[in-house]
Amino acid sequence: MSATLRSLEGQDEASILREIQSALHGLRFGSVEITVHNGQVVQIERKEKFRLQQPANRNN
Repeated sequence: MSATLRSLEGQDEASILREIQSALHGLRFGSVEITVHNGQVVQIERKEKFRLQQPANRNN
């Protein structure tokens, strides 16, 4: 797991929305968590899950 530091200080609402949109781009299964502190977005976290398909022909 890695973290990227990006300065959100002084960024307008449109810049923050672009960051959120970027985190959502291409996400099929997972979540995007937005952390707010004192009314300011301080962190955007993307968690992605990869689902593996089970073989169609399973004998129990």
